[in-house]
Amino acid sequence: MSDDHLFALLDKLDGRGSDQEFNAIRELRRLVGDKLPSLLLVKYRSEKKWQIRCSCVYHSIKYARNVTDAVQLGIEGLSDKSKVVRYRSCMLLAYSLNKEVLPALYEIKQKFKDEETIGNADSAIDAIENQNTNFFVDRKHTGKITLNV
Repeated sequence: MSDDHLFALLDKLDGRGSDQEFNAIRELRRLVGDKLPSLLLVKYRSEKKWQIRCSCVYHSIKYARNVTDAVQLGIEGLSDKSKVVRYRSCMLLAYSLNKEVLPALYEIKQKFKDEETIGNADSAIDAIENQNTNFFVDRKHTGKITLNV
């Protein structure tokens, strides 16, 4: 596996959810396993397009409980200029159930004033404090909605 091949696969991330993108992620998972969030963190930091940054966060969610770089990506994404990236970052952190990220979530509520970001941060905080990832999407705690990763 060469770095050129990995970078070529990473370049297929376009944030559109295309078959090409998902096939590239599938191949990257096969090749690098749990190191995928580390590659996506590097890609995120250098990417100018919000759609691609969002894709990096999205494809790291399933690793958020076990891989430090996935959580780091979520924390960095909280400050993104795109509210869609911030949403995915809140989702990633909610899925992590990592109480160490709570200060970053509280801080982001002070940094951004849009109701959507504040609501997403509140839902992530709720999920983490209750150790129930479903509360990120089931904001009224009905038990009828689950977060599928």
